[in-house]
Amino acid sequence: MLLENMVLYEKHHLTEINTPEDPFYYFFDYDERSYTINMEFQHFHQFYEFCILLDQSADHLLEGDIYDLQFLDIVAIKPPVLHKTQYPHGGPKKRLIINFIFPLDAAGLSNDLNSLFTIFDKPIPIYRFTGNYKEQIFSVLNDIFRLTKSGKNGINNLLIHNKFLEFLAKIYLFQEHNTYVVHSSVDNLKNKVYSITSYIHEHYREELSLEFLSRNFYISSYYLSHQFKNITGFTLNNYIQMTRIRNAQQLLLTTDMNVTRISEACGFSSFSQFNRTFRKHCGTSPSKYRSNKGSKAAYFLHTGE
Repeated sequence: MLLENMVLYEKHHLTEINTPEDPFYYFFDYDERSYTINMEFQHFHQFYEFCILLDQSADHLLEGDIYDLQFLDIVAIKPPVLHKTQYPHGGPKKRLIINFIFPLDAAGLSNDLNSLFTIFDKPIPIYRFTGNYKEQIFSVLNDIFRLTKSGKNGINNLLIHNKFLEFLAKIYLFQEHNTYVVHSSVDNLKNKVYSITSYIHEHYREELSLEFLSRNFYISSYYLSHQFKNITGFTLNNYIQMTRIRNAQQLLLTTDMNVTRISEACGFSSFSQFNRTFRKHCGTSPSKYRSNKGSKAAYFLHTGE
């Protein structure tokens, strides 16, 4: 199916090359998602990701900040940024998720590869192209789609890799022509609540409370408590805890920092509180989560997009 005469799409089409534990890994997932999954908390993973909206509208959360998306907007997500797509009421929305890993230290190419990956480091890593720039980028994605449908192995995977490098290169080369501008579709109350979620993501290491946030954002504590749950699907306290837990998970998976230090670094008042909260949300202790690499939960979260 050719959407808007621009991008190839087939529902439930999925291609995976290798696993996330290999030096090279690709996961292309063409599918639909709907409003019914919006209550899931933001997640992270240890691979890079592109989320490309193939429908008319949705919102995307990056570390508590909300951004509106339109057809063919490209969200570039680096590890371990907390994120999720938030879909509006109505029917399911088409999207393409691309997860990938490959080494950036290839002899003679490391400088160029690291330059390509700066597209993930923008303050707002969302790309919206028009005209010929959009056509060129999605022509490359269509070539990748055709290769994933060809049913070949071996050299076919190499061709996909080469095409994907071309896709990255075009975003990098065309980034000065990015037309994305933040224009939130949410109302003033939602904007205020999402300003608070953004603050939580920036200050989760510090002491946070309903009273403190309501005072600093000029909103009554009762009203904030009620509206925060309505808008995000979480109580304020639960949201703070989940933000701290997600960051603790990332430190457990990617550092050798002492568990007690992680507890302190993530804003918990005591190790016992950290251990109790972690068990509540993750079903295991922080030490076991680390030894099991999170039971790979942090690596396989495709269904949440």
